[in-house]
Amino acid sequence: MQARVCLASASPRRLELLQQLGVPCVVRPADTDERHRGGEPPDEYVRRVAVAKARAVAASVAEQTELVLAADTAVVHDGNIFGKPSDRADALRMLAALSGSSHEVYTGVALLGGSTCRHAVSRSEVRFRAISSAEAAAYWDHGEPADKAGAYAIQGLGAVFIETLHGSYSGVMGLPLFETAWLLESFGYRLLGGGS
Repeated sequence: MQARVCLASASPRRLELLQQLGVPCVVRPADTDERHRGGEPPDEYVRRVAVAKARAVAASVAEQTELVLAADTAVVHDGNIFGKPSDRADALRMLAALSGSSHEVYTGVALLGGSTCRHAVSRSEVRFRAISSAEAAAYWDHGEPADKAGAYAIQGLGAVFIETLHGSYSGVMGLPLFETAWLLESFGYRLLGGGS
């Protein structure tokens, strides 16, 4: 029998992506400090937060048969990390900075089983077309950017801003499937070929 997977996230997008792999799971959102530490490289930042989320949820899971999966995403532009916008002005500032330029998206994934924690980081490069201030304001009013790193969603209306993507679509969305599958398989979780 395969271990049950616990998704340490309230994100419906991460749940949808995990379901795309055919992985049944339970959802237990993590409550952790996601603040960036000064001078911390973005790949280390998303890895650290993903591991912290997995450990926080694992500490509250009674069933020892569970694997706890967590992820964290950051948008990086000119060395600045853009998390979720704090308000409208913050979102418009982010969108103005991303307009007509390239940025990186880092997503860290951690999988914890018992005392073993394995992790991986996905890095993608995204280029935006120029965005007018009126478009940015209308996008904010649409409601989509409020809880998204970098104030946009690749799987939603924010896709109209994206000229090119080099890397992982699912990683930009919040859960890179290649890395997630690799982590699950490293714990013996069989995605293809079935299991007992």
